[in-house]
Amino acid sequence: MKKIITDILMLLLVGTVTVSCIKDLDAYPFNEDDFTSETAYGNSYSNYLSGLSKIYVCFTSTSGLEVDDAGASELVRAFWCIQECSTDNCKNDWEKDAWTQDINKNTWSTADNAASYAIYCRTLHGITYANEFLRQTTDDKLNARGCDDALKTKIHSLRAEARFLRAFMYWIAIDVFGDVPFVTETSEFGAVSPSTKTRSEVFTFIVSECTELINGNELGEAGSNYPRADKGSALGLLSRVYLNAQIYNSKVDAAGKVTSKGEGKWNECMAVCEKIFEKNYKLCTNYTDLFRGDNGENSDANKEFLFAIDYDADSMQSWGGTIFLVQSEFQAADDNDANGNPMYSLGMNGGWAGIRMPSEYVFKYFGVTVPNEGYDKDGKYTGVYNNPRNDPRASVFYIKGHTENMTDLAEFTQGWSYYKFNNIPHNMYCSMTNRTDDPEGKLNFFSTAKGNTNMKCSVDYPFIRLAEVYLNYAEACLNADQKTKGITYLNAVRTRSNQPALEDYTLQDIINERSVELCWEAIRRTDLIRWDMFTSNSYLWRWKGGSYVGQGFDDHLLVFDFPSSELTANRNLSHKPGYGSN
Repeated sequence: MKKIITDILMLLLVGTVTVSCIKDLDAYPFNEDDFTSETAYGNSYSNYLSGLSKIYVCFTSTSGLEVDDAGASELVRAFWCIQECSTDNCKNDWEKDAWTQDINKNTWSTADNAASYAIYCRTLHGITYANEFLRQTTDDKLNARGCDDALKTKIHSLRAEARFLRAFMYWIAIDVFGDVPFVTETSEFGAVSPSTKTRSEVFTFIVSECTELINGNELGEAGSNYPRADKGSALGLLSRVYLNAQIYNSKVDAAGKVTSKGEGKWNECMAVCEKIFEKNYKLCTNYTDLFRGDNGENSDANKEFLFAIDYDADSMQSWGGTIFLVQSEFQAADDNDANGNPMYSLGMNGGWAGIRMPSEYVFKYFGVTVPNEGYDKDGKYTGVYNNPRNDPRASVFYIKGHTENMTDLAEFTQGWSYYKFNNIPHNMYCSMTNRTDDPEGKLNFFSTAKGNTNMKCSVDYPFIRLAEVYLNYAEACLNADQKTKGITYLNAVRTRSNQPALEDYTLQDIINERSVELCWEAIRRTDLIRWDMFTSNSYLWRWKGGSYVGQGFDDHLLVFDFPSSELTANRNLSHKPGYGSN
């Protein structure tokens, strides 16, 4: 299944035609050969599958947007950067990218931001394609094209996938922007300037779509369609949306300050999670296997994934996603042997030296310590650190030659390298010399790989996985005063990583566990907002609000402003509250 969709995505990436700004969510048709046009489908299932795949491409495409770095315009990469680099657990040292420093320091404004621009365009492109796919696959159109009942049943399943992908795109959009332009396949056709709906209204739409898909018969059963979406994906998204219901239904004033939160949906979140527990998902035995180069093929790993984005080194052409995550988490000099030769420790050639973790976060949440011999005479790390909890999640740091304090955001060696994503398959290693326990090199990644200079990546990106659902459930139970239900699932996550079971728990326990378990998985900003820790002065980190010691910042930065090109193109859009003149 993975290879089928990857091959189709590759073909579509070559022929994808996109526009540099979204003037019309109903843009149709782009050209007569486009898979969104009337003439492309006929009665061939492969044509409809290709049409659906174009929606998936919106997660991984790097073409069509007017940005300095095409790789930075990929949706997974852009969303990840906003979700993680704007928080306490990650900073990017690419100072030449002005938007990167704005994200690092929480100082974004009405000025265009490459990451938020990419998120806006990619999500709304995906929504556009989904709407057109749904218009082109009604029963009336299928009957007119001579599709028999068996083919129509298969296409109905594709329609359900398209609806989920549209709901997921809308979730990303409201999480980043709040109120957003809103159009479905039933909207008046050809509207040049789509109107916005409130974040709360789109929240209701997402809930309705996911609920219908879960209760219907068209979307594949949970765990049946990897890496494509199925009912488990819809359940996972719904659990996340319900967990953040208070935020997505909050009220803000003209300055963007939150005046009241929405109603909590804790019981609803619990009910959805309990449905997931009935499905055939399991926690992966080894935590680190979840982020290795074969996680999509390794059944012990992908049985934990409810929704993931497929990356394959042989066919994907993106410079975003997990390629960015693996390459950016190390610098080439850190992966050379004593003679200066590359060791390819993460299965990639040449590190981009971009993202790393502040030491304060490492000490606070991972519980690691640095002994006296861990520092040289200049105060740099010798590479030694202690993992007293024996937590596998804390076993993948690299610090040799780095310094502890991140006083200069442009210096990659300030902070801790976190080798969470690793392109080498889980049961292999990467060494240019044979190991004594493997004299024939049968387990050496490069003995079977196509050469030893890999520049692409096969790590699938897990957008939603079971451990998150367990922690969603524990938090919802805590807020619903039903901790006796939640503690079992909180402890399941802990014991998988060798942590002792708790007899009771508080919100701080949830915070601590999510801070480690879900670290660098594009959820941190959303979590901090839910816990009232993102903008406030009550929780500070290095460079928060643009200050090295950390400071709170205005609530209007809880969401991003619309790109300037869209404010010009769409008369129904205006600056977000607090950002500028409306």
